[in-house]
Amino acid sequence: MQIDNRQPIGVFDSGVGGLSVLRVIREQMPEESVLYFGDQEHVPYGPRPLQQVKDFSEGITRFLLGKCAKLIVVACNAASAAALKYLRETFSDISFVGMEPAVKPAAEHTVTGVVGVLATPATFQGALYASVVERFAAGVVLLQSTCPGLVQQIELGELDSPKTHTILEAALQPMLKQNIDTVVLGCTHYPFVIPLIQEIVGEKVRVIDPAPAVARQAERILEARGLKAPIGGRGETQFFTSGEAATLQALLPKLIGEIKTVTGLDWESDTVLK
Repeated sequence: MQIDNRQPIGVFDSGVGGLSVLRVIREQMPEESVLYFGDQEHVPYGPRPLQQVKDFSEGITRFLLGKCAKLIVVACNAASAAALKYLRETFSDISFVGMEPAVKPAAEHTVTGVVGVLATPATFQGALYASVVERFAAGVVLLQSTCPGLVQQIELGELDSPKTHTILEAALQPMLKQNIDTVVLGCTHYPFVIPLIQEIVGEKVRVIDPAPAVARQAERILEARGLKAPIGGRGETQFFTSGEAATLQALLPKLIGEIKTVTGLDWESDTVLK
């Protein structure tokens, strides 16, 4: 497949969570054009079987490649856990950047030796998370919570509602009682509620957003492959969803401060978008 630097970066997530990665990519590489796909028909991915998430990820990848993506960012922890290895094997001529819970930097910098991890069930069940824990978290106590309902609240744009507050209190207060000094965000939706998380845990607890590291990795790969867009230009972003286009369109100003048109797509099967 012929790839050149004028082609866009493809970014996808189960819903709006990947917008937390998109906004950092746009800040870091404003010259790059981006295709964003949110699979809002199937959000959340976290409770779904890994095989189904793999199928959805394959279908979205085929769609983005059909739109000439030069690099694909799997901006979803659940999809990275379920499908990243498979995608790299299946589409070997394209580079992928996935999400990995930031357990390593948390383990390196914790003073109390107790770290909280907020993620979805699919992430905790995946081999990727188990591998990261095995390699980097020896001697560190990891307290895990799946924050049931939090992804759905963020999909509704309820970043500071009483219900969102209750979900995070239930996850974080037991961790605080066990002396955590770091919170790892293992879902790309969760950075949108960092202000609320920080309000609950206090300024002495560090909250790790993985998006900047993912954007840096995407930039490194583009540079290494000679695929970075020319400096000085201004890239365009196109938005696609399998849900209601108007719903995502209404959320964009709140989540990333942009007013954009969103194109709606339909699933023909678990691996085919039309």
